[in-house]
Amino acid sequence: MEFYSFLHKVQGFPLVDMRVFPPTERNSLSLKVQLSRWVKSGKLIQLKRGLYLLAEPYRKTSPSEFYIASVLKSPSYISLEKALEYHGFIPEGVTVFTSVTTKRPENLETPVGRYDYSHVKPSLFWGYTSLNLSGQTAFMATPEKALLDFFYLRHVKVSLDYLKELRLQNVKNIQLKRLAEYACRFKKKNLMQTVELVRQYIKEELKGVKRL
Repeated sequence: MEFYSFLHKVQGFPLVDMRVFPPTERNSLSLKVQLSRWVKSGKLIQLKRGLYLLAEPYRKTSPSEFYIASVLKSPSYISLEKALEYHGFIPEGVTVFTSVTTKRPENLETPVGRYDYSHVKPSLFWGYTSLNLSGQTAFMATPEKALLDFFYLRHVKVSLDYLKELRLQNVKNIQLKRLAEYACRFKKKNLMQTVELVRQYIKEELKGVKRL
């Protein structure tokens, strides 16, 4: 297949997923050889096996990094540090795209960024919403689920001092009732205790705001 014939088929998509091709075509040796050549020549960027990004001069649409995170491993949703940054809960910028999946955990280094996936059992795969990013769909944890995923998956021993070190901000946006309801679904006593510490931390933070 010539590159411009290939381009005609895939240029309208944000990413090139080889599954759009019929099995006989995508499994053909000639196409595999061509894909390798196009990657080496810089026309294609390989994100993982079977998933590519057109080099910038050939793109009609640039994919959102959140969209890439959702496509690299499915099902998944963005959570942990990256979701906390997105919701404005931590002051630091997070370069790694952190997600939760029911599949095996994985850290993917790609030419367009690092994408880390933490495993949860299916009973904990909830608490996220869809984002429409100019026609591209990604999935993002709610603020409360992102916090609980972070404490649960990072095995954090939470204390008031730890929450201060974390420098949680915009805490007025945390829905404590939802946080408590979500924590119950984890069925972990330490997370229920964490909710009480978060509640106390928010109370102290809001008192500080009023004093100012």
